[in-house]
Amino acid sequence: MFDMLKIRINQGSQAIKDVRKAVIPLPFRGFPVISPQECKGDNKACNACLEGCPTNAIHINQETRKLSIDIGKCVFCGDCVRNCKENKIAFSNFHKIAATNPNTLVLEAGMTPEDFYSNAIKARDQIKKIFGRSLKLRQVSAAGCNGCEMELNACSNVNFDMQRFGIEFVASPRHADGIVITGPISQNMSFAVEDTFNAVPQPRIVILVGSCAISGGVFASSPALNREFLEKYPVDLYIPGCPTHPLTFINGVLDFLGQ
Repeated sequence: MFDMLKIRINQGSQAIKDVRKAVIPLPFRGFPVISPQECKGDNKACNACLEGCPTNAIHINQETRKLSIDIGKCVFCGDCVRNCKENKIAFSNFHKIAATNPNTLVLEAGMTPEDFYSNAIKARDQIKKIFGRSLKLRQVSAAGCNGCEMELNACSNVNFDMQRFGIEFVASPRHADGIVITGPISQNMSFAVEDTFNAVPQPRIVILVGSCAISGGVFASSPALNREFLEKYPVDLYIPGCPTHPLTFINGVLDFLGQ
């Protein structure tokens, strides 16, 4: 017992004291910053960044030659940065990239992290009133690679300690206020996703975590997917990443709850 107390005193608090002010150090890839300048000289017809993107997340306006990136599709691989000869794209370590509207995830040239964050999440009074003090979630891995699943597990460890905010994952959808979906939703898992959602008492919310869940990611064109669930039911929160960092998830949910 005394040895345990000694270890606890020496280690101090392991939890991140303020997840709102926490900074993820580079080389973490977060919010991509896109230069507002058009390509110069012989590079005006260059599509290297677009052609190297594995998920078609990049769009080039052929008239203005300005870029936009859909971070709901982006897997944050960094190939666009490596392929661009003029350094038009750079990934910052800004991690608060969740949004309540998928259209907000399309980042235009010249947009700053502050511009994005100020308009990304619209907290609703009803959500804050019902779930603001306690939010129980049932996580469904719909054919994911387990990357996002492992990061969500980390949200509950001693470092991030998500439960202190009243947010936690539960074993049964009957005990949940909503579901968190990871993975691109395969045909086989589409039934499980809908069954889980229907088992959650109303009112209920849906959160998509990771590029695969939001857009299909690198599997978007696969015939093995069945994403009809997302057409039938509204999604309340989109949290990008590949995988999604615990701080991105926690801050996104806290903003959604209006905390």
